[in-house]
Amino acid sequence: MKYKELKNLVFLTQTDTTIGFVSQNAEKLTQIKQRPPHKYYIKAVDSLKTLQIFTRIPSSQKKRVRRANKTTFIMPDGHSYRVIRDKQHLLLLHRLTWAYTTSANLSNRPYDESFAREAADVIIAPLHEVKQASHIFKLGKSTLKRIR
Repeated sequence: MKYKELKNLVFLTQTDTTIGFVSQNAEKLTQIKQRPPHKYYIKAVDSLKTLQIFTRIPSSQKKRVRRANKTTFIMPDGHSYRVIRDKQHLLLLHRLTWAYTTSANLSNRPYDESFAREAADVIIAPLHEVKQASHIFKLGKSTLKRIR
């Protein structure tokens, strides 16, 4: 499949933390999840080099971001990013380089496998039980606040 075709698809896959939807099309994810369009999605990236394309990490936080695992960082501009290190999840992200990622459920509802399978364009097996969600930190130029 070519890149142009991939970027409009919604994948149901095992992410590094949970079963989730992955896509480069935020509008399609918003429709599927029935959530307000003003909310940002976490942008999963395949490397620190890709992360540098999207944002500048505050100097005081660079070491923390480099060493983090299963951790989402909200940057000072309000956008959030997670560098993926999980090998299975990286198989997809290496093709896309980045993608929006979100849990595979309707907004504020528990996971429903039949809904998730029906909503996705492509299902990447195997899908495992739901794991713990990522840690979330909000980064400031010199501050760090734990959100989850």
